[in-house]
Amino acid sequence: MMVAEDVLAVARLLEQSRCPIWIDGGWGVDALLGQQTRPHADLDLAIALTDVPLATDVLGEVLGYGVAQDEMPTRLELRTAQDRRIDLHPLVFDEHGNGWQQLQDGNWGKYPARGLEGAGSIGGQTVRCLSPDLQLQFHVGYEPDEDDRHDVEALCRHFGLVLPDEYCQAR
Repeated sequence: MMVAEDVLAVARLLEQSRCPIWIDGGWGVDALLGQQTRPHADLDLAIALTDVPLATDVLGEVLGYGVAQDEMPTRLELRTAQDRRIDLHPLVFDEHGNGWQQLQDGNWGKYPARGLEGAGSIGGQTVRCLSPDLQLQFHVGYEPDEDDRHDVEALCRHFGLVLPDEYCQAR
């Protein structure tokens, strides 16, 4: 499990190493909400593709993370011996500040520049994260699990967003 202290240690280390990151996924939702609302098995991070080598080196040397699953350039999963997990989502940035993630099928997923302007709080510390709208966008188009339902319902309730159709169906 990834606890708030783990997330903050990773975020501080990468920021000090001049590796900007955006917290994504469940921790990104909780950052936007300003509190941890559920347990998290991993930490999802959007990061520049060019920063991935530095991030993996620093996280390995200082915090003991090693590559567990390499699906580059789409994603890279890192783990510690204690089973702390980080899922890196590498982005290529265009001249407008949009991030583009190459997907497994060869297509590109867009992280609009405005969606990368999110800010939240974990353990009382301000962190950079995806915006509420982008978080919501990334939670549609697939069959949601219980964690997805929890996160999306909390996001919509907190920010007054419309609950997507796939989340309105009876459980």
